[in-house]
Amino acid sequence: MHDAPILIIYTGGTLGMLESARGLVPGNDIESRLRTAFAALPPARQASLPAFEVLEYAAPIDSSAATPADWQRLARDIAEGYSTTDAGSPHYSGFVVLHGTDTLAWTASSLAYQLQGIDRPVVVTGAQLPLEAEGSDAPGNIEAALRFAACRELQEVAVCFAGKLLRGARTRKWDTHAFDGFASPNYPLLGELVDGQPVLYTARGLDAHQRGLPRFELADYAATKESPVVRIALWPGLSTRLLEAWLLDDSVQGALLEVWGSGNIPGDPALIGLLAQASGEGKLIAAISQCPHGPVSMETYAAGRGLIDAGVLPADAMTPEAVMTKLVHLLAQPLSDAERRQRFLTSLVGER
Repeated sequence: MHDAPILIIYTGGTLGMLESARGLVPGNDIESRLRTAFAALPPARQASLPAFEVLEYAAPIDSSAATPADWQRLARDIAEGYSTTDAGSPHYSGFVVLHGTDTLAWTASSLAYQLQGIDRPVVVTGAQLPLEAEGSDAPGNIEAALRFAACRELQEVAVCFAGKLLRGARTRKWDTHAFDGFASPNYPLLGELVDGQPVLYTARGLDAHQRGLPRFELADYAATKESPVVRIALWPGLSTRLLEAWLLDDSVQGALLEVWGSGNIPGDPALIGLLAQASGEGKLIAAISQCPHGPVSMETYAAGRGLIDAGVLPADAMTPEAVMTKLVHLLAQPLSDAERRQRFLTSLVGER
């Protein structure tokens, strides 16, 4: 497999932008620009880079405008590249996705659900500065992503940023400007660069948990251009009337509730009744804590028992991105309500 090149998929983002009279604009011709950047590396580092090919999207995506349809397209491109040649060898030994940072964690989480069981690396990265900018973090992030994508032991979707490797479905953007801009609040690093070389903490990876061949779930997200899932962060004084407008809308099929502490909500019977009604209509409702660290534990306080009674599903210590993309993924498939609930409560890709 190591003889096969790595496929770099360029989707857009700050990394590929160029200066113009109007400010930064999306740039193209990423392959020649990457090879120029790598030509500036010391000869030994150039020689040790894995071979790669580039797939460049004709219309770069502004990641802040990305939709589930974009996640689907990207997963299908990776699945196509996963296939073997007529001689039975793999087209590509791994994949690197170049992506804008704003919704990078959303895309990484979605790819993890769509590419379940993958036995090759899929490494998503981006940059806070354009590739050619002075002092840019882009060349280093892409080089590190390529080196991790050449690690055969890595068998999942991961995010590489600032020399750190994070599980894709556990990652969040943590800083708007810092080069070390991503974090995994409730799961340790999968690896990191040490003296320029990738080091994997293999006991933390998914490879030991994979069973059999990849079980890709390339669900049709075409009907989810407008997401069927809403995200609602509770605030003091939230009215049941406003919540009703969101949850009982016919187009809404699922919801993420960001509750307080370890799983508290107001003890308002009308609010509990509304959640129970929405759940009873087959809407998939999950809850996480507004605290970035630690899981929800809805049975701890009496104020949280109402969530359990209303059929709200605990999301443990999942990230909001992982919850939202999982709900979209499950709702896009022909599953019964019971199957969707069970699969949500199951850790599919190490997300919980």
